[in-house]
Amino acid sequence: MKELIEKLKTEAGLTDEQAKKAIEAIKNYVVEKFPMLEGAVNNVFGGDN
Repeated sequence: MKELIEKLKTEAGLTDEQAKKAIEAIKNYVVEKFPMLEGAVNNVFGGDN
C-alpha cells in the first residue's frame, strides 16, 4: 500500500494524510457496494489501518 500512497502523493499532489484518507474512502466504497469482495479488498488495501 505504500506504493499506492506514494503514487497518489506524486501524481495527484496529495499529502500523506490525504492519500491515506483517499485510499480508505475507496476501500470503504468498494466494500459497501460489493460486500462479497471484502476479503479481496482487505488483501489489496490492508485490513483496519
